[in-house]
Formats: sequence, structure tokens, C-alpha cells
Amino acid sequence: MTRLAALSMAPEQFRALGHALVERIADELAALYARPVADGVTTPAGIRARLGDRGLPAQGEDAAHVLEEAAALLFEQTPRTRHPRFHGYIAASPAPIGMLAELLAASVNSNVALWNAAPVASEIEAQTVRWLAELVGYPAGCGGLLVSGGSMANLVALLAARRAGVSWDVRESGLRGAALAVYASRETHGWLHKAVDLAGIGTQSLRWIATDALQRLDVAALEAAIDADVAAGVQPLMVVGTAGTVSTGAVDPLPAMAALCRRHSLWLHVDGAYGAPAACLIDSKHAGRLGSAGADLAGLREADSLALDPHKWLYAPIDAGCVLVRDPRSLFDAFSHRPPYYGTPGEDDGLNFHELGPENTRGLRALKVWLALRVAGREGFRQMIGDDIALAQRLFERVQATPRLEALTQQLGVTTFRFRPPGLHDEAVLDAFNRELLARLQHDGRAYLSQALIGGRFALRACIVNFATLHADVDALPGLVQELGDALVLERP
Repeated sequence: MTRLAALSMAPEQFRALGHALVERIADELAALYARPVADGVTTPAGIRARLGDRGLPAQGEDAAHVLEEAAALLFEQTPRTRHPRFHGYIAASPAPIGMLAELLAASVNSNVALWNAAPVASEIEAQTVRWLAELVGYPAGCGGLLVSGGSMANLVALLAARRAGVSWDVRESGLRGAALAVYASRETHGWLHKAVDLAGIGTQSLRWIATDALQRLDVAALEAAIDADVAAGVQPLMVVGTAGTVSTGAVDPLPAMAALCRRHSLWLHVDGAYGAPAACLIDSKHAGRLGSAGADLAGLREADSLALDPHKWLYAPIDAGCVLVRDPRSLFDAFSHRPPYYGTPGEDDGLNFHELGPENTRGLRALKVWLALRVAGREGFRQMIGDDIALAQRLFERVQATPRLEALTQQLGVTTFRFRPPGLHDEAVLDAFNRELLARLQHDGRAYLSQALIGGRFALRACIVNFATLHADVDALPGLVQELGDALVLERP
């Protein structure tokens, strides 16, 4: 039988297309400095016009043509997160080895659910989990798995805490109307709203704890909230600490939180999606760059669970998140289900990852992380992360020395500041001015920042998670902001 499949491709054609695409990507990487961080104003209508107002094609098109069209559209209409002057969201510059790993993983197309279906991929993921734990100082013998990102990693941890924290079989009986409480600072990422909703705990369970001047959770306020719930008959379930908040990179006082959780027999989870990799600097020659955050990051090892995103500060292409748990059994208890079509595992069978999380079909996310860890090693990551922090500190110092710029915060790789026009003291007007300044900066193309709210005030935010960023890149930023800010002042009535 001979079939002419619409998606079939002869090896020679695949080789030619692959070579052309790799060359196209390599050219884009080589030209980063010559290109703007973002290509002007991109609108939904503009992109839809480029895609064409048409229905599903009835007949197929030439593969080389559609591949080049897609490459051009993506490269030209997407902010270049790889650019050395992209300091916006926590989107790391993807390592080239990770890009190649994605191609290799797609060609193998492993479903990392059953060990028998993906033996090598399963062992690579298991080793990657162990290496990530070792990198950040999490206890040996822990469990974990790779997921899509921080939100899913945090959700998995919450579900494990829910299973462990109630006295009945919550998977079979549900929550039975139990009143539970989850504690976190107001600087916690928005994943927590979704997670308590999806877990059936409800957003009314959230207890928002005040923060100190550095946006770190107030432990005394946390203990008072726990005591109040216990007195009211509400069961405390989980405390959430953050290692690297979105707005300012703050690290909660994790050792003190861990001690409090031990006294109350509470599950401590740490959302280290951004900042946990910085713990690799502890006990290294770069430890001084952490400042006071070093002692707080040391508390990671005391958490019952930890989320971290290799696609943030470990420079992996999106998507790659990881959840670690102190007790490997906690994931199995929360998620294991063995339908007959998966068979009955024997004592000598390998790890079946579908039993450790909510996904059954799972891609080989670990390959790009595993290869990067091998290529760079622990010392390579220490150097890159340490350099990112040093560059953020250098930016803070440059901002302090620049007229009309007001330096606000600097923690880990995050620096925040704002433009303060002479004589402008109304905070609401100042916020509006800096919002407009940020919009102009993002459209300018010479650098890319995002925003932060600090004590209710609007700030410009630079987050450096890019191994390609140099001194010249951060040194140029204050002058650019000053230039655009001065131009905006002249336009004001």
C-alpha cells in the first residue's frame, strides 16, 4: 500500500527546510543588537491583517513558503525577549542549547507519562529534578516533576498540601464544607487566586498578610492571623512564602516562616518561580551579591514544597516549570490513579510521572533543562545569575546618579525607579506621567521595561535575567529614560 500523506516529507526535503530554518534563527540571533527590542506599535488588527482574513485553506500550501512566512511574522511582531536590553517581564533569554533541545524532543515525541513509553525521557526528567534540587539546596531524596510553569507548579503543591492537611480522604469525599485558610503576603503572584479556586478551597480562604518596608511578609502578622483562625474554628492549611516577588524581587523571611509553620504543624510552600535559582549563589564566591536575601533564601531547604521556573532564571525556552516536594510520597498520594489501560506497575518498573501530577500526556520538557545544566554546570549558572544581579545593582546606582530619576528598590535582579519632573509633587499625576513614559519607552524600541506598584505608587521596573546583557546596556538605560521623560515634560500643558 502506498499513501500520499499531506504532512509527509522526504528526508531530503526535511533536511533542506531544517537547514534553512536554523540559518534563519541563527541570523536573527546574530542581528539582535542591530534590531530594536520591539518593532514599533503592534496591534491586534495589524497582526490579523498580516495573517489574512480568510477561512481554513481547502488545499495545502508550499511548506517552505509557510515556514518562512511564520518565521518573519514571529520575529518581526514579537518583543525580542532575547535582546540584551529587554528588561521587561521575567522572560529569560533562551539558551541556544535549549532551542536545539526542543527540536530534538519534538522529533522523539515522547509521552513522559509511563516509564515504559518513555524510558530515557523519564530518567532524564528524574535526574533533572534531582539536579534542580541540588542546585538550589533543597534536600536530597525529595520528589518532583516538570510542569508548564510556575502557576502549575504552585497549584500542584497546593493540591498536595490539601491532600496532606485534612484528616479524611479529600480525593474521595471532597472538602465536606471544611473552612480552611491559606496565608500569603499581598505581594504574592496571582496564581494563588486561581489555585484556591481550582482546588475547591475558595478565595475566601485567602489571608493576605501585611509586608514590611522591603515588601517581605510580616511574620508577626502571620502568626496573629493563624491564631485568630484557630480561635474561630478555621483550619489553617498552608503558608505561602515567595522567593522573588514579581514587582520588586523581594524574598520573604523563609527561615522564620518555616519555624512558625513547624510550631503550628503547617505546610510551608515557597513560590520561587523567579528567585529560587539565586540560592545557588549561597556558599559561593558570588554570595555577597545576594545581600540580606541570602539568609532568607537559605530557608528554601526547610519548605515542604517549592516551585521554580527553569524558563525564568535558568534560561530555558518556555515552557518549563518544576515543583519539588520534601516527601516524594505526597505527590503520589495527591495524584496517583491507575486505570487498567496503563497496566499494573511491578516492583522493578521505573517512575510513572502521570501518578505525580495532574497531566497524563506530558512532553519532554526536561530535555532543554537537562542539557543546559550539563553544558553550563553549577559554576556556569552561578556566574550568570550573579552577573545578572550585579547588573541590576549597577543600574540602581546609575539611576541614583541621574537627575530627575528617583531610585526606589533593588532586590535580586529587579530594579525599580521613576521619572520625577521638577516641581511635580502630586502622586496621582506622577503615576500618570510614568505610565505614559513607560508606554513611550516600550514603543521606542531601544529598551523594554515593565511596571510595578510599590506602596500603591506606579514605578518603572527593570528585571535582568539575560546572560547577554552587558554593562553598556544598563548604563544606557537611565539616559534613555531621561531623554524620553524630558520630551514628555515639554509636551505637557
